[in-house]
Amino acid sequence: MFKMRDDPRVTRIGRLLRKWSLDELPQLANVFLGQMSLVGPRPPLPSEVARYDGDVARRLLVKPGITGLWQVSGRSDLSWEDGIRLDLYYVENWSLAADLTILWKTFGAVLNSRGAY
Repeated sequence: MFKMRDDPRVTRIGRLLRKWSLDELPQLANVFLGQMSLVGPRPPLPSEVARYDGDVARRLLVKPGITGLWQVSGRSDLSWEDGIRLDLYYVENWSLAADLTILWKTFGAVLNSRGAY
């Protein structure tokens, strides 16, 4: 969940891909393979999972997603705690209608490039 604004390691092309979320497209292969969902919590790094306490670990009860409440609620502008809070809310209140709403709102978030860096 860590992203550095103006990361010096990112090229101009990389910034463009990130701004328009095109860097997420390869994850569609993971969706087709059944390893991810379109909507869900962001996939955590193994180093993050090792530090989870019991409460935060509940976000692992569902498949990770390409998009989720974090993306339509601020993306990289959110704190880690806010991202976890949104992930847990999603896990505890999942519904098909909510997934469809998140997918719809994702298009707006991508087009506006809010919080993408």
